[in-house]
Amino acid sequence: MARSSRYLVVCLKNDGYDVSLEKRKIYVAIPDASAAKHGLVRVFDESGDDYLYPGEFFAAVELPTSVRRAVLTAA
Repeated sequence: MARSSRYLVVCLKNDGYDVSLEKRKIYVAIPDASAAKHGLVRVFDESGDDYLYPGEFFAAVELPTSVRRAVLTAA
């Protein structure tokens, strides 16, 4: 997956996923059209691997370019 296609989301809920997701934390997500059709989003969670989670748990985040770059580089 191209690095430029990644995007950032903030976790709003973590019901049932307390170990995998932290509320109010910014996560890196990658597009997954098949998952989106089912209301899911593919996110790199606390394990460092990407998993599908309910889309309602997240909101997309727009950050200034320099901050976005720094977050994605640190991920």
